Amino acid sequence: MKVSQITVSGQAISAADFNGLTALKPDLVLAFGSVDALQAAAAGLAAAFPEAHRAGCSTAGEISSQGVRDHTLVVTALQFDQVRVTQVSTVLANMEDSHSAGQRLAAGLALDGLRAVLIFGQGVQINGSAVYAGVTGVVGTRVPVTGGLAGDGGAFLQTCVLDNGGVSHNRLTCLGLYGESLKYSYGSFGGWSAFGPARKVTRCQHNVLFELDHEPALQVYKRNIGLHAKDLPGSGLLFPFAILGSDHSEAGLIRSILGVDEATGSLTLAGDIDADGYLRLMHANTDALVEGAEMAAKTALQLKDIPGLALLISCVGRKLVMGGRVAEEVRAVGDIFGKHTTLAGFYAYGELSPFKNDRAYGLHNQTMTITCLSEAD
Repeated sequence: MKVSQITVSGQAISAADFNGLTALKPDLVLAFGSVDALQAAAAGLAAAFPEAHRAGCSTAGEISSQGVRDHTLVVTALQFDQVRVTQVSTVLANMEDSHSAGQRLAAGLALDGLRAVLIFGQGVQINGSAVYAGVTGVVGTRVPVTGGLAGDGGAFLQTCVLDNGGVSHNRLTCLGLYGESLKYSYGSFGGWSAFGPARKVTRCQHNVLFELDHEPALQVYKRNIGLHAKDLPGSGLLFPFAILGSDHSEAGLIRSILGVDEATGSLTLAGDIDADGYLRLMHANTDALVEGAEMAAKTALQLKDIPGLALLISCVGRKLVMGGRVAEEVRAVGDIFGKHTTLAGFYAYGELSPFKNDRAYGLHNQTMTITCLSEAD
């Protein structure tokens, strides 16, 4: 396996900008960048890499081996020795179509020999946990499914996804990876701390939370975040919910706030809510988030001092908390993997990765998730 990477920027990105990668003759090209950069580069990517699968999405910040940037395009080319890659895409009609869209993606993949699935989806008007459930319901829980949901610089208005057909605002794409030589591992960790009491979910529908402890959920949320309430929904990224079981047990899953509805007093979360469970507010500091990124890297570590790719997908909420120190979590991950591993990825509106040893849970928020790809000798 060979990996090469470049970062480009500007409003006129052509095939010539990728000359440094074309000699590799890649099987797969991953591209992550701002909405404008990805749209500007789509035709150039198709012209430069007509034989490669092309996949990626818009971001709330780009990650490369050089660190964290904004308003650029990071392009990573991968050439495999024996691994085979296929791509399936589908249109997402609306949020309610999320589960069916996941099923459609998975139905397009040949299951024989399937070793892993990598998904990139739009970041707004989507239920990420439903997409994940739709995919795993077809491919099974023995096949790891990872990936992320696109960003648009924190605006939460319109994101886009790149696939072999170009750039679209309403498509999801997945990559099926095949071959016994594939080495694929993953890890995720948060670093957020709970505050306040656990509150019972008393009314919800899928990913819309109407009541906590029989009070309107939005009212409870505003009361607990104080002055930050005036900046909703954006400030919701600073105060996600921890998902607790019906017995108050911690699942280790976190859910971000995507939107608020003043009329119904409800909160829209990034993934489904356990109707029998509890929720608890979370907050974080930079040191804890960096430590969380290190833990994710150690969990996923398989590439130390061998060529490969570490795909880092981190939540935009972490970026907001860390501010000018955001590069520290990427640097911490790079130190663990070593100089032979290429880092690529983005700040996202949702992260997809199996939860610890339980592959039934897949959507994460406010986490650093890492997927490692390499090939056995």
